[in-house]
Amino acid sequence: MAAGPSFAAGVPFGPQPGAQLSIGKLAPIDDFINGEVAAGRIPGAIVLVQRHGQPVYFKYFGRRDVDAGTPMTPDAIFPIHSVTKTITSVAAMILVDRGKIALDDPVSKYIPSFANMKVGVERKDESGRQVLDLVPLRRPVNIEDLLLQTSGITYGFYGDYGLVKAAYDGIYLGDFDNAEFAERIAKVPLAEQPRTLWDYGHSTDILGRVIEVASGQSLYQFEKQNLLDPLGMTTTKFFLTDPAERARYAQPLPKDRHVERNSLDVTRWKSGGGGMVSTISDFARYGQMLLNGGTLDGKTILSRKAFAAMTTDHVGPGTGVARNYYYYPGDGFGFGYGFGVRTDPGLAVTPPPGSLGEIKWDGATGVYLVVDRAEDMFFVVMQDSPSGRQRVNATVKKIIYDAFEK
Repeated sequence: MAAGPSFAAGVPFGPQPGAQLSIGKLAPIDDFINGEVAAGRIPGAIVLVQRHGQPVYFKYFGRRDVDAGTPMTPDAIFPIHSVTKTITSVAAMILVDRGKIALDDPVSKYIPSFANMKVGVERKDESGRQVLDLVPLRRPVNIEDLLLQTSGITYGFYGDYGLVKAAYDGIYLGDFDNAEFAERIAKVPLAEQPRTLWDYGHSTDILGRVIEVASGQSLYQFEKQNLLDPLGMTTTKFFLTDPAERARYAQPLPKDRHVERNSLDVTRWKSGGGGMVSTISDFARYGQMLLNGGTLDGKTILSRKAFAAMTTDHVGPGTGVARNYYYYPGDGFGFGYGFGVRTDPGLAVTPPPGSLGEIKWDGATGVYLVVDRAEDMFFVVMQDSPSGRQRVNATVKKIIYDAFEK
């Protein structure tokens, strides 16, 4: 992964491996985020940049709770939403390492109802009305499909709304656990054949249920015992029940308080695709483990082989996996197991900042993790800012990479 610079159309891409990072050039992060807070675009944020095992930038900004006037604190707890997918994916690869599951196992081995799944294909009948045909799978959905977001399981709330997505209506009603949610997913049609399109959806939620069946534990119990506790990630969990922890929850701006579920509302569903909360101190541990290639403080979380598989692009040219407008890894990125993987400069005339081989993911509220092994660096942005997150994350990343000496 410590690849040298690449070139596209004669444009240099990425800093040289081991390039000097000017700490002083990180100072613009302060003015930028303070400006976003002052403009009312975000309530606050925390930014950590860590290199060679040491923090080189760590600051917190704005308010933890705008209504109460509570300043942001370094122990604030944030919903991480889809960054949860990376944690669930690491947990699954722990089971792969132990021989408890295999990447080519059919999901139906663990959730029998998946053996009956069909693909929904829309067409117009003779009257011009849209109808949905249910066609057999060319092959069963397997564990690797879940890790790659290529299972055909989608989300019903974004994209081109058709008859397949309409089948997801009501899927969140009531109180349910991972087992029941998997049964609900098994009853809706797949949006496409497995391994034909990168389609963001509930694949990782189903992976969470596979982990439960294979381990004999709840998803949280397994993750706590085998990942969170070994790393010292004491506040990373699905729900906050302790009053002191609930008081540290970072609240979004009023305009962003439309999330149907959050970790203050305790339910039975522990969503492996988007349900966790965490802190910057926990993510400092998690990011360093990933930067180290799966180990931390003498503890091996992932084997070298498993880590390499997670951080290798599996959906690029020649794989048969298509990309559409909703390919969220973005320009210049492939996808591994739970992480976007930088494979090339991309199509932009000025390539987006970063390095070859970097891995990253972010969530709906703006928690953003980038791990750059070529530069022995990772950075984390934590915020609860659904409407302001993209501008913040893109700008912070640019400032960080602009701080490398050319």
